[in-house]
Amino acid sequence: MRIGFLRHGPTAWNAEKRLQGRADIPLSEAGHAMAAGYSLPEEFRGVPAFVSPLERARETAELAGIENATVDPLLIEMNWGDWEGERLPDLRKRYGKEMETNEARGRDFRPAGGESPREVQDRLQTVFTRLNDLRPRPERCLLVTHKGVIRAGLALAFGWDMTGKPPVRLDWSALHVVRLDADGTLEPDAMNVSLLP
Repeated sequence: MRIGFLRHGPTAWNAEKRLQGRADIPLSEAGHAMAAGYSLPEEFRGVPAFVSPLERARETAELAGIENATVDPLLIEMNWGDWEGERLPDLRKRYGKEMETNEARGRDFRPAGGESPREVQDRLQTVFTRLNDLRPRPERCLLVTHKGVIRAGLALAFGWDMTGKPPVRLDWSALHVVRLDADGTLEPDAMNVSLLP
């Protein structure tokens, strides 16, 4: 099965580089225009689609012409806990060495009162199991979700521990495709697939 990950369009908090997490921030005017301009590759049109419950993801799916997307609570953004609304540079300045040590933990990095990327990966594994259990099993599907969720999924596909530089530079306005085998194995397929018409 080929799974296309699509991130929601930009919000005002994205423009301000704030951590959104579970905060239900809608698309900005620019985000609305971007999502409305998306053109899915032919092979990903009309396929089963699943979307985060947050407004910015649901808006993106609708504007991109993704019909009948099923809301899946497991696709919600990583929980940034007490740090929602903050900026990373401010947190690094405030917490200094403690923040540096936390970020060096990769998949086990944990915001105060929040969720680690490893826990996001655990949620995604449940999503992948559900997809594999669909009958008939689709050849392709779409997940409309968030940067933290997509990074966690691609880390699984690439075998990246989320320390150091990512294995590939991602365009967050593009589609990122992985392959899910029937045994649950995840592998990278095609990154940065253009959504321009």
